[in-house]
Amino acid sequence: MSVRRWYLIILVTLSLSAQNPVQSTTLVQDRYTKLEQYVTMRDGIRLFTSIYIPKDNSQKHPILLLRTPYSVAPYGLDSYRASVGPSRSFDGEDYIYVYQDVRGRWKSEGIFVDMNPVKLKKGPKDTDETTDTYDTIDWLIKNIPRNNGRVGMWGISWPGHMVAQGMISHHPALKAVSPQAPMIDLWEGDDAYHLGAFQLAANFGFFTRFGGYRPEPISEAPKPILIDNPDGYDFYLKKSNLSNLSKVLGNQAIYWDAYISHDAFDTYWQARNLRPHLLDIKPAVLTVGGWFDAEDLFGPLATFKTINKQSPSTNNRLVMGPWTHGQWARGDGSRVGSAVFDANTSLFFQKEIELPFFNHFLKNKGAMNLAKATVFETGSNQWRFFDAWPPKEAVQSAIYFQPKGGLAFEPVKVQSGILPSEWISDPAKPVPYTMDITFGYSRTYMTEDQRFASSRPDVLVFETEPLESDLTIAGPLKVHLFASTSGTDSDFTVKVIDVFPNNAPTPADSPKNWNAGGYQMLVRGDTLRGKYRNSYSRPEPFVPNEITEVPFILQDIFHTFKKGHRLMVHVQSSWFPIVDRNPQVFMTIKDAKPEDFQKATQRIFHSPRHMSRIEFLQIKN
Repeated sequence: MSVRRWYLIILVTLSLSAQNPVQSTTLVQDRYTKLEQYVTMRDGIRLFTSIYIPKDNSQKHPILLLRTPYSVAPYGLDSYRASVGPSRSFDGEDYIYVYQDVRGRWKSEGIFVDMNPVKLKKGPKDTDETTDTYDTIDWLIKNIPRNNGRVGMWGISWPGHMVAQGMISHHPALKAVSPQAPMIDLWEGDDAYHLGAFQLAANFGFFTRFGGYRPEPISEAPKPILIDNPDGYDFYLKKSNLSNLSKVLGNQAIYWDAYISHDAFDTYWQARNLRPHLLDIKPAVLTVGGWFDAEDLFGPLATFKTINKQSPSTNNRLVMGPWTHGQWARGDGSRVGSAVFDANTSLFFQKEIELPFFNHFLKNKGAMNLAKATVFETGSNQWRFFDAWPPKEAVQSAIYFQPKGGLAFEPVKVQSGILPSEWISDPAKPVPYTMDITFGYSRTYMTEDQRFASSRPDVLVFETEPLESDLTIAGPLKVHLFASTSGTDSDFTVKVIDVFPNNAPTPADSPKNWNAGGYQMLVRGDTLRGKYRNSYSRPEPFVPNEITEVPFILQDIFHTFKKGHRLMVHVQSSWFPIVDRNPQVFMTIKDAKPEDFQKATQRIFHSPRHMSRIEFLQIKN
């Protein structure tokens, strides 16, 4: 069908819809006409695209585009989405909403490539996600009636990655983008690995549902792989190694096998690192993330900071709220697990930030008064607005590990006779990351009460005295451990915890038999696989029992430890099954046999010569 003929059919359809409205059961049916179209890419592959066009004929409308591997369902011209747009705050704004199945997924043609690398040199028929985005936008601008020539993109998680890819497509009509929890570097900090530590539960659970190679377009979801054990800790421990889990996934293991086979930051992951490509970004950018997003906390922070550095003229803004993965688009964002934030933070974002951002850049509607960084300060539970992130007024500070479990803002000064803190790490009994009995991962574990872990002998606990004044930390946490292991490899998990006073009031809707008095709220935690301490690409073993500096970075926080609270730090060598087990022997972990998993004696040193510490940025109150 020619473009011109297709255009005329749309006009007739819209005209009839406006003249003879049909009684609808949903707001979407009342306000929009749905179209379905295959959009042809430059190599001839056709991508299935679902389009919702406002029935309002009185003005031109901007286009908001979402590209996804997760389906644009429901399919069929008579089947409408329950809602359109980023949130219900967009109701009545009458954007042209476009949803597209990406190449090789659902009803789109072609072959799907996981985190499709950007091709630096392209011939006229070469494609990647940037060209698919460009070709889609170009088609929409030229073929959708009554569009105003401006396009925006939004998406969360993988669709957020598609937004990040889209903003480097350099189509001149793309004026505003919001990558939300975007995957930017799967190895260093997003879904697959965190500093070399494989994110076991999240990835295996995901690939039981996501599926593998799809030989032809589909409109119904393939059946997920069912696991008959609800206890992930028990299930993964019995499977012993990652290769055994490949057998469970069967023909759905295509991406899983790639992940576990590339355990270093090799060419596979380097090609999928999007940061080097965030150059000369033209559209305005609103990057969104959650402080308690277990999947993609790294991505939004890295996106914002990289654009600032590599594309300083870009209109670049950051929003970080007290949210789990995508929580800003669902629910009210008033709490995560036992942590309560005393506000509908999600609605604030939707109405006061997201909607004004797109309205301004796509409709010339309203002033652009958003701060460079709009960030929620947990602990004091308030939104703060800065002209930079981390804030320019923040000053360097540090907290030092002390003998006998102390934690202080001054290093140890005694020159001799200081014994290290030590524990025995046993891969046969790894430290659980949660008390919940769950197969996947608990979304609320990033604020979970850590009292269950503090009592374990294989978890070192360091703690301050009650704070004499509020302590506000804003930005990344730089861990410097001086450590030794009796093995040749070791994981180092560091958790930063806010300990509430014993008389802290318990919120009325808290779980039964839980008390906020003494609550050990996890604020930030992550794991470095020790063999990557000096290079992500070239792992190296430890020399048994030799003191070794182990530096790494925990992702940013913005948290106030209130007066009377304590700051606590846990150090441990397992966090299971959120992280796969380290056999504590320098080897290829995916193939480790049961006999390869060895106990190890781990030590942390805290003398004037070996000052184990966490450096951070503090905002003086």
